[in-house]
Amino acid sequence: MSLFDWFADRRKGQFVGKVTQESEESDGLWEKCPECSQVVYRKDLLDNASVCSNCGHHNRINSQERINIIADSNTFQSINNHLSPIDPLGFKDRRAYADRLRESQASTGLKDGVLTGVCEVDSIPMALAVMDFRFMGGSMGSVVGEKITRLIEHSTKHKLPLLIVCASGGARMQEGMLSLMQMAKISGALERHRDAELLYMPLLTHPTTGGVTASFAMLGDLIIAEPKALIGFAGRRVIEQTLREKLPENFQTAEYLQEHGFVDTIIPRTELKVSLAKLLRLHKYNSNKITTNA
Repeated sequence: MSLFDWFADRRKGQFVGKVTQESEESDGLWEKCPECSQVVYRKDLLDNASVCSNCGHHNRINSQERINIIADSNTFQSINNHLSPIDPLGFKDRRAYADRLRESQASTGLKDGVLTGVCEVDSIPMALAVMDFRFMGGSMGSVVGEKITRLIEHSTKHKLPLLIVCASGGARMQEGMLSLMQMAKISGALERHRDAELLYMPLLTHPTTGGVTASFAMLGDLIIAEPKALIGFAGRRVIEQTLREKLPENFQTAEYLQEHGFVDTIIPRTELKVSLAKLLRLHKYNSNKITTNA
């Protein structure tokens, strides 16, 4: 067989006696773990909350998948889903900001980078915000900040515990100072939530960085993280060049931050719902009827 024929057979997946790994993965039935390289059946991976059963690697999931893992079936009720971003600065870098928004909305089916609402966790009402990294890197613009703030105010009014799932590259540079103002706005709403003696828990997933880390991601009564999640403000290279020293290999991981007191607990995704229910009951929250009324 010529080399040309060998490559042709490889592309078609027609090796005698077996199907190539490339064709198996391309048909959507199999996925290779980026951590341990084990090929797993996609359905089994999804049934295990997109966590590799071999090495425990937590694959990135979207906001709806996250809600399905956390909330009781059919209990999530969206709030303020009508809010949509605009381009107040007419910002353009390599592409216009308005074009980036339209592209992200088309590819994700979301209006912006966070879903907010109320749900039940083991029949316990809870306010829930879930950031989606697919939408412009989970960046925090005016709409993301407004939706989270309104959810916090709703949870304060109705005396609900609050969970915000963080997955972000930080503030959205295309909105300039308007995006940075969201840090203070959300932090102020959280302080009023705290004054009402209500529970707030941020869940830090991979990655949680920038202005999100510098604000509501680190203001929780109980800060939870997923295993090996990247958590930080500035990037490793920036910090190393500033300090002029080499950082530890596990720097800015959930485990490193827990060791140094910045994260309270690390909970695997497969155990998250059960753990949340235990924490809510520990803080005296019980089953009750949820409401989305303003």
